[in-house]
Amino acid sequence: MTKTRLFKTLFAVMAGALLFSSCDDEETYAEQKERENKQIRSFIEDHGIDVISMSEFLTDTITDNPETGPDRNRNEYVLFNDKGVYMQVVRRGDGRIMNPGETWYLNARYLEIKVSTGDTLTMNKKNSYPESLYVTRTGDTYTASFISGIMSNVYGTMVPNAWIMTFPFIRPGSLNGESSAKVRLIVPHSEGTQTATQNVTPMFYEITVSTEKWQ
Repeated sequence: MTKTRLFKTLFAVMAGALLFSSCDDEETYAEQKERENKQIRSFIEDHGIDVISMSEFLTDTITDNPETGPDRNRNEYVLFNDKGVYMQVVRRGDGRIMNPGETWYLNARYLEIKVSTGDTLTMNKKNSYPESLYVTRTGDTYTASFISGIMSNVYGTMVPNAWIMTFPFIRPGSLNGESSAKVRLIVPHSEGTQTATQNVTPMFYEITVSTEKWQ
């Protein structure tokens, strides 16, 4: 065998070995989702969360929690089975539910935490300007878009589906008052931002929503 043929043979073997190693190390989507499920389960366990069903929640639309009760010894989140989203309603707000055909312009203060590490990724609780977004209800369908704010700057105008899922249950009132609505969410990648979806990353959100004006 000539030196040239020997070099080509060795190169092919090395390239094949590297390719095999790369494929072997690459996580499949199924493996990523299983990892995400484990991270969410660990988060729920670590934070002493009691998961309730949607039917239990709809009897009174209350999730007991240490901040507002009524049972402050419980930390309840309702599970949206079809989406894998967990929601805690800390305050429904003192406003009203959106009617079909309405568009509301809302303000939101929020905290975004990576479930797997507890790291804060983005927030505007201390920012002088809240998130500005509009929400439209058409029949029983809600759509929303960010107008301005950190979420808009970082992730674009698309509001995470998990945020939109809260709107049928909250009654946001005036800006920065106790009449504002407050929810907490554990969000799998499929119902989060585009970045979370691409990276199969679950997130935790605490969101306070208040009215800017109704149209």
